[in-house]
Amino acid sequence: MRILVLGGNGFVGRAVVDDALAQGAEVTSFSRGRSGTPLPAAVTQLVGDREAGDYAALRSGEWDAVVDLSGFRTRDVDQAMDVLGDRVGRYVFVSSHAVYVRDLPAGTDETAPRREPMRDADVLTNETYGPCKVACEDDVVERYGERATLVRPGRVTGPGDSSGTALYWIRRGARGGRVALPTKPEAPLQLVDSRDVARLITRLVGDDRSGAFNAIGPDSTIAELIRTAAELSGATVEIVPIPFDAVPPRFPLMDPEPEWGERRRNPAKARAAGMPVTPLRKTVEDVLRWDHDRGAPPLSMGLTKEQEQQLLGQ
Repeated sequence: MRILVLGGNGFVGRAVVDDALAQGAEVTSFSRGRSGTPLPAAVTQLVGDREAGDYAALRSGEWDAVVDLSGFRTRDVDQAMDVLGDRVGRYVFVSSHAVYVRDLPAGTDETAPRREPMRDADVLTNETYGPCKVACEDDVVERYGERATLVRPGRVTGPGDSSGTALYWIRRGARGGRVALPTKPEAPLQLVDSRDVARLITRLVGDDRSGAFNAIGPDSTIAELIRTAAELSGATVEIVPIPFDAVPPRFPLMDPEPEWGERRRNPAKARAAGMPVTPLRKTVEDVLRWDHDRGAPPLSMGLTKEQEQQLLGQ
């Protein structure tokens, strides 16, 4: 099996590369090669730049499947498909749960209505990211038909997740003490382990399966995430709810209560296709170990200790 990964140096991309290699695949990675940890020597590394439309390195070669992790606007996927054409068997587009309309009830599956497509956006925001992914999905399906596969991850974390979104709360729980939480403790989460997403993708490629799949993790809550990190670190926490608007907009893992339903999507189709379910405790344990080993660099989001103390004092 020959697999081409567009964006193999990224967080989820690296998990896909590692899993594909473990399954005995021949792996090629196409990226700018400027970020992420070095790839294994067994990986053929091609250098290009999708932002600049530089796909010269992909003008030769054939693969059984391409896994597109770095397509965010239609020009990205359209240019890649123009270059690759029929030199790839299956096109796996890694999309997002953000393609779905908001305010959905809990338990919706891959047939839920999607947002209106947007073919381009100067800046990817909460308002443009999902619609741009919808348009990308449409173009991939139109071009490859039954050879198209759509994977829609929810919120992803795991070793290598430097985004800080989940890591902020994992670190905060590990530190212990009184925790300022700008939502209710029962706010739902379905964090999916990056390694589970990767395993799903390689299974779909190996089984030559088309269609859309929600890559969603086990049901949990924000309080469970915090308390799990505390327990694993030998700490204790007291969760103190504070007003939702007491923190900046787009605070890590915080959603308005009317949008909680979409944090309980139905992952049955992906699990039936072979996606494993890593327990939250295992994911948090591995993230803590990875973060410790890299020296726990500062995060660019969340509250500082001083800001949190001030809010707790109020």
